[in-house]
Amino acid sequence: MDTIEQNSQKALLELEQSISSAAASYSNVHRGAGYCSEITTQLYEKAKGIVLDFLNLNAKKYCVIFCTPEHSRRLRQKLKNEDYKIITSCEICLPVGLHALAIKTKAVPRGVPILKGGSTVKIVSSHSVMWADAPQKLEAGTPSAINAIAFAAALQICKKYKINSLKYIQQSDFLTFDLLHNDSLARYHGQELYIKVKNQLRGRALKVPVETGENSFTSLDNAASTPALLPVLDAALKALRILPSRSPEIIGEVKKILSDFFEIDLEKFEIIFTGNTTEAVNIAAQFIQAEYEQTSNLVILSSELEHNSNELPWRFIPGATLIRLPVDKEGFISHSELEEVLKNYNTEKKYGEKRIRVVAISGASNVLGTFNNIEAISKITHKYNSRLFVDGAQLTAHRSINIDYAGVDYFAFSGHKIYAPFGTGALMIRKEFVKADADELELIKSSGEENIVGIAAIGKAISIMQRIGIDTIEENEKKLIKKLLKSISEMQDLEFFGIKDWEIEKLYQRAGVISFCMKGIPHNQAAKYLSEKSAIGVRSGCFCAHILLRKLLKINAITFVLTKIAFKLTPRLARSFLPGLLRVSIGLQNDESDIDRLISTLKEIIESKPTAVNRILAKYRSGSPFVNKSYASEKFKIFTENYVNKVYPNIETGI
Repeated sequence: MDTIEQNSQKALLELEQSISSAAASYSNVHRGAGYCSEITTQLYEKAKGIVLDFLNLNAKKYCVIFCTPEHSRRLRQKLKNEDYKIITSCEICLPVGLHALAIKTKAVPRGVPILKGGSTVKIVSSHSVMWADAPQKLEAGTPSAINAIAFAAALQICKKYKINSLKYIQQSDFLTFDLLHNDSLARYHGQELYIKVKNQLRGRALKVPVETGENSFTSLDNAASTPALLPVLDAALKALRILPSRSPEIIGEVKKILSDFFEIDLEKFEIIFTGNTTEAVNIAAQFIQAEYEQTSNLVILSSELEHNSNELPWRFIPGATLIRLPVDKEGFISHSELEEVLKNYNTEKKYGEKRIRVVAISGASNVLGTFNNIEAISKITHKYNSRLFVDGAQLTAHRSINIDYAGVDYFAFSGHKIYAPFGTGALMIRKEFVKADADELELIKSSGEENIVGIAAIGKAISIMQRIGIDTIEENEKKLIKKLLKSISEMQDLEFFGIKDWEIEKLYQRAGVISFCMKGIPHNQAAKYLSEKSAIGVRSGCFCAHILLRKLLKINAITFVLTKIAFKLTPRLARSFLPGLLRVSIGLQNDESDIDRLISTLKEIIESKPTAVNRILAKYRSGSPFVNKSYASEKFKIFTENYVNKVYPNIETGI
């Protein structure tokens, strides 16, 4: 009979294989139209089922929420003890910083959720919100899917090998510096490393079924989430073995990496690790709320450009007022208008005692790819005694930013946008603006720091990006953007938004994010076609930016009200009809062959013959519920089932 130590080593090898397989098929959960998004969603949902089985709970009566310790703590404050059960990753010595909270469906808190942001809503306008149903309502932002899958697999593996936890696999026979800075690519830098990295992305060669056989999956949905770089995955797997006593050393070194990359002084800035960008924005809003809770004069100034995660947390600060600057057709805010609004509120006091205390702006749009000028916005903001919050989710992987020099007071970003999808984000904040008592702050900080796997991954990813150089990444992306814009511009039956001229210098103010619609083809049907015909993953819909999409698509008030009514009466059908766009977004993994494949397939779609109903739906930018099952989708269903079984161990057969 094997000893506990021997079984633990077998468990480790099996867990590493599960995580590696999950990373190979990783994409965003419940979004996107690519095969990898569907696989990850199936793995994520099965993880919830495994938790319910582990806790001996009925899936018809309970829903499972994977959340950070901080989110779990605040959520449980709204629940009765008898209405939930919980198991944490710490209990089995898995350092991924997750709580699996199984809540009675009937006991899910009503009203505004604890965390507000992307995926928590059905539809949003400037003045109203229709929240999603549980559990989605409670899963703000992109979930740490790989961590949840690892957690569920670990529960099964512990059961299989009859061990209570993974503590026997933990060791410390490596140096922190080597973990974060040394790897198989350590001798490469700049353009040479950029070229090498393309073959160092987990899942790049994943073969998936298509109509005519199989093809390598191509992700053009990097604005939603990015795959793991192989050195990042390796660092994450090594971090599984970290003894708790070594965690502060890893955390300290990663903070140094971040301070160097973003050019901040750790004496002046606090770095708080979070679950994702959305949680970081919510924590910043929590600090602002604590600072101004005794007044109703707080005003937050945002823009129409924002992702829901940089909209909803500010909107729901009690007593606060949220106002938005308009953006032009290319997605830029007017600096003169910004100054005028700040002047009216903070200098001329035209609105009584109300003062704009925070300007909250995205570093780059997830719809139009627009880079607004952060330094210029900061100068205007501080001129009128306000602070600047920057949502850096779409910025960090594509442009450099000196946070201190630029005058940014709060900056949020996430690992899953920078090739480290292991459930860690960060809030970098000037220390004088951290508004929480010592105990509360310690709970918030320790929550994020439980995920040592995610922290090691995000540090490793930033380390590699530093060695490549953001300037190198930018120059290579521009070549692909120019090629894509030029090709799309030549298609008469396709309309795209944002900066359109690929020859002007202004193009350098656009990221590799292009949103468009096709005449005669509803957005969701076109996305399905791209996936099943050519194994291309894109995104279709509203991209969690409902206010901007409503403006771009010119959706009037009557249509919006009818959509809200439809969501109440027939939510599934209403979701299918929801207006939206297609979005292509470029990352490190992409090259000219990916653009060629995309353009070729788009031409095939244009040449297809849509039904009269779909032509009408496409005219109004609506999705279509009339998307038939295809031969490719049936093949993929079998492929997914086999893939899920490969990730999770089969307890019944013991294999």
